[in-house]
Amino acid sequence: MAAHLSSGRVNLNALREAGRRELREFLDKCAGSKEHEVEKMFTLKPGRLPQADVKNIIFFVRPRLELMDIITDNVLREDRGRSPQRDFHILFVPRRSLLCEQWLKEQGVLGSFIHREQYSLDLIPFDGDLLSMESESAFKECYLESDQTSLYHAAKGLMTLQALYGTIPQIFGKGECARHVANMMIRMKREFPGSQNSIFPVFDTLLLLDRNVDLLTPLATQLTYEGLIDEIYGIQNTYVKLPPEKFAPKKQGEGGKDLPTEPKKLQLNSAEELYAEIRDKNFNAVGSVLSKKAKIISAAFEERHHAKTVGEIKQFVSQLPHMQAARSSLANHTSIAELIKDITTSEDFFDNLTVEQEFMSGVDTDKVNNYIEDCIAQKHPLIKILRLVCLQSVCNSGLKQKVLDHYKREILQTYGYEHILTLNNLEKAGLLKPQTGGRNNYPTIRKTLRLWMDDVNEQNPNDISYVYSGYAPLSVRLAQLLARPGWRSIEEVLKMLPGPHFEERQQLPTGLQKKRQHGENRVTLVFFLGGVTYAEIAALRFLSQMEDGGTEYVIATTKLINGTTWMKSLMEKLEPAPF
Repeated sequence: MAAHLSSGRVNLNALREAGRRELREFLDKCAGSKEHEVEKMFTLKPGRLPQADVKNIIFFVRPRLELMDIITDNVLREDRGRSPQRDFHILFVPRRSLLCEQWLKEQGVLGSFIHREQYSLDLIPFDGDLLSMESESAFKECYLESDQTSLYHAAKGLMTLQALYGTIPQIFGKGECARHVANMMIRMKREFPGSQNSIFPVFDTLLLLDRNVDLLTPLATQLTYEGLIDEIYGIQNTYVKLPPEKFAPKKQGEGGKDLPTEPKKLQLNSAEELYAEIRDKNFNAVGSVLSKKAKIISAAFEERHHAKTVGEIKQFVSQLPHMQAARSSLANHTSIAELIKDITTSEDFFDNLTVEQEFMSGVDTDKVNNYIEDCIAQKHPLIKILRLVCLQSVCNSGLKQKVLDHYKREILQTYGYEHILTLNNLEKAGLLKPQTGGRNNYPTIRKTLRLWMDDVNEQNPNDISYVYSGYAPLSVRLAQLLARPGWRSIEEVLKMLPGPHFEERQQLPTGLQKKRQHGENRVTLVFFLGGVTYAEIAALRFLSQMEDGGTEYVIATTKLINGTTWMKSLMEKLEPAPF
């Protein structure tokens, strides 16, 4: 299944170019001319700045106080006696922060910066159908700290998208944060009437979804190829670092020495043909695709023996770079698949997945689970325990007080009492809570939305539930039902889920109303406020590819997450006392 949209109607290059233009203008200002080149790029870290024969140094930073401390250290360690003197500039992404500037002033370094600007990088294109703000703390800020800054940035990003791709006529939403973003967009449009443009709209619908409407999906183990890479190794900004052993050339591996020690770093996106084909498949369907590809590539290389004429040889040589790239890509993904298979065939992985699937299908969610107890007793990683306990809580609409107290006591006695703050955060976020009113709504939601499918086809799927081998992501099911037959058919279930659901219509200028051609798909932008998983993205791409679907999806989010990174963002790190 290709990752890019079949019709290619949404081209994110305009968004990329707008960002580049803003950056060029800032560099022109710093350098005082249009003759500028970036000599070197360094990661921000404490200590002296690396050696570089340059006049201008630009700090690109998120507006966070801990980063201001590092910048202060960099500036104070600068050799003032050197010639020529270096000029410092700071670029806050995505907004300037008075708090950060005040902090730099108190440290005595604010005056060292010639330019202090902001770079409005709200939405970053990650792929042909995927945008992310990469705001790591968005969920925690919104749901624990009542800080709506990231929602403002989301609204600003959506206004930028509308400026480039036309006004989105219909806005649907579910959740408190979704309501706030929609209100901010409407207010921004009212306050800046000039922002109404005469561009023919690319998107037909915007769907805003709160992460807390579907707390279950990120807690479950993703079972797509890309999802498992992220679960096991973590994908950072489309790059993954992998153990080097499987990538060593065969002749080196035989001796046992010369094995590489540096992790293998690979970029993962749909520009790579093979990855685009397998990324969204259930992992159990990946092996057969790799096997077929190996036979095709092998047959293509055999063709050289049949090339007799100069023309045939010339044609073979012209295809050689593409064939070699395909062979290298196949070798990489075969190695990754082997690494993943070593884990997915382990007893621990199977036991963990079995418990997850029992909870999601409604089995024994109301009592203390033996497997979780055993894992705590063996001191398995805390994040694994928290994911399972939260999953049980969500699938039971909260735990009985006795069960909840038992889990909390076991966790604190085994892992340390400092984690009481983390447990408090999980309760505040609605992930780990006591059952109120004694009613469990999850079975009704599961049946009405068909969240659990017993007869899932992993090889040739006919439903989005293949991404979790049985569980259909609630968030994506909501998107699917919105497109057809509409949310009126599930009104009662929507009331059971957190937050309001709403619909807004934005008036289009005369002449820009869309007349749909026969067979032309609608385009829906789904914005996840609080994070989205690769399995949910795969499910939406699956819906885009369905022949009778009638809707193509573009995905935007505050952050690409998995259960582990999500849990980490909610954990409190207690600093030891300074004595």
